[in-house]
Amino acid sequence: MTVAIVDAARPVTGGVDTHLDLNVAAALDPVGGLLAVAEFPTTSAGHRDLLGWLSGFGPVARAGVEGTGSYGAGLARFLRAAGVAVVEVDRPSRQARRRSGKSDPLDAVEAARAALSGRACGAAKSRDGNVEAIRALVVARRSARSAKIQTLNQIRHLSFTAPEQLRQRLAGVSRHHLAARAAALRPATGEGADQVIAATKTALRILGRRVLALDEEKARIDALLSGLVTQTAPQLLSLHGVGIDTAAALLVTAGDNPGRLRSEAARAHLCGTAPIPASSGKVTRCRLNRGGDRQASRALWGIVITRLRNDPRTRAYMARRLGEGRSKPDCPDGWPATGPASAHQRPPGHAPRQELARATVAADASIFSVGHPSRAAPGSPGPQGSARRAERSEPLRSRGFWGSPGGVPDREDAPRAGFPLSHL
Repeated sequence: MTVAIVDAARPVTGGVDTHLDLNVAAALDPVGGLLAVAEFPTTSAGHRDLLGWLSGFGPVARAGVEGTGSYGAGLARFLRAAGVAVVEVDRPSRQARRRSGKSDPLDAVEAARAALSGRACGAAKSRDGNVEAIRALVVARRSARSAKIQTLNQIRHLSFTAPEQLRQRLAGVSRHHLAARAAALRPATGEGADQVIAATKTALRILGRRVLALDEEKARIDALLSGLVTQTAPQLLSLHGVGIDTAAALLVTAGDNPGRLRSEAARAHLCGTAPIPASSGKVTRCRLNRGGDRQASRALWGIVITRLRNDPRTRAYMARRLGEGRSKPDCPDGWPATGPASAHQRPPGHAPRQELARATVAADASIFSVGHPSRAAPGSPGPQGSARRAERSEPLRSRGFWGSPGGVPDREDAPRAGFPLSHL
């Protein structure tokens, strides 16, 4: 009797070290053995050749890509469109580089091994929908704002050092009218004119017109942003304390595929609001999370401060914390009491700037997908899945599943400082 042995195609894991002009790819077999390393140009044809090269070793199970938010964005989009699971890979650690050296092939192999072992498991942003359009506009708006501030400062300092008659004309002018006043200056160009005054007026006029032009740019960008954010997440804008700027920052952080954020802890760490254990020996404490997306953390903090000014529930929370003997800076930052825990049971040295911002991100990720529900990641839960996830997370919530012994705020204790705590 003859027995036929069929050698089934083994899945392949790819790793890519991305650059401006060339991508270096590595292919690994299922046990981590290196199959080959190759270079491909960062063009559409190069992306096709890279995928075809990986597929020549077998079906591509996943690909670990460095820099999916920069040089690797185009490749990540192409691979995802081809049905390949793209894993976002951080650069190798300094210790590993010090031991093994640094080269593009080594980085590609390390990216593939990180994806194969599960050390890198985060799904990359898809960057193919409304949120990517919002991100592009936010970049332009942020640079216009920075340029305006810088130009206004230059106008103000030029007016301080200008000749007396010009200095008096600009003294006391508010920053809202300073650019228009400077743009209206008319330098004298005839013979006998004071060259210092003429040059100073010319500089102030140019700077003033620059500020007015930047204002027009910001107005156009704001109009586009308002329409996109309203279309993408209208429920987010309906929340008290959330405006176009803060909503845009939070949407950019979540991305077009918010289903990749599968838990409250993941969202808290992404926004930099999860306390980090920093205990050693007899000292038990947590520290402020200085990682995460700082723009999202800034947006959450802005929502908190806004609600502390004019939201009755948040102000009542502040009053209650002050009544417990806490200082004002600690009231919006303190450690929440979850369930039966009381104030004296909180760990010492609690992390500042956590509680209200952490409550802000304790909501369903589905709030980000309003307007484009098809953008959810494959396998991400819908409304029924959210209920099942809440049921599964109850034991975690009872023992403090936030990377900290504090847990998440309960309904009574949590301030309404941002997103609704829909499944707490």
